[in-house]
Amino acid sequence: MFDLSLRPLKDTVLSPLPPLLPQSLTPNSLTLLAFLSGLLSCLSATCRSPFSLPFWLLNRLLDCLDGAVARHRHSTSELGGFLDLLGDFVVYALVPISVAWGNGNGDEKENVRQWIAIACLEATFWINNFVLFYIAAVAEKWRTNTFLQNRNGDGGGDGSKSGSQELTSVMMKPALIEGFESGLFFTLMLAFPSYLRALSWVMCVGVTIGTAQRVSWFVGALARNEREKRTG
Repeated sequence: MFDLSLRPLKDTVLSPLPPLLPQSLTPNSLTLLAFLSGLLSCLSATCRSPFSLPFWLLNRLLDCLDGAVARHRHSTSELGGFLDLLGDFVVYALVPISVAWGNGNGDEKENVRQWIAIACLEATFWINNFVLFYIAAVAEKWRTNTFLQNRNGDGGGDGSKSGSQELTSVMMKPALIEGFESGLFFTLMLAFPSYLRALSWVMCVGVTIGTAQRVSWFVGALARNEREKRTG
């Protein structure tokens, strides 16, 4: 929800750091360090270690810094983006499970309720990610088709006639739960593990609403595209 509005602030805060880092510290190495610190945070959470939160905050800092360094050095790459997302998805999936593991106690009923909340939360992650990546795949297909039409003289020179522009904005459309909000929920889980079940249900509802928003926008974009193809 706040990712786009917070992006300029994040870039401003991080801008002094990339010039200070040695060239040997590449964006991909920062991504690896972020991933390792995320895993250490999860491992610490399973052991109820107080280091889980510091390792998580280090993960968040490094995760922001790898992209800032790549942009500063003009070395952004598809591989870097892939590794960054892969690390995020693995750590995001493990944080709630790790906190639940470390938060278990002798109350069997309470443990079952906690794991049900975690299972539902993880399920919303899977569904939301499917929606995001399906939209991305269709958006790329539409962009490619528009490019070929423009080269063959079958479409407008700026590609504005196609639905690809609309779908691109849909793909980037803010939803209720995005990166900032996810990071905030995971921080609260690690800082206050006793509230894990309540936080999981709240986040589960938020992710569900965000997914519904994206599905609604996507269905509308598909309908507009179909109308354009019939009338175009």
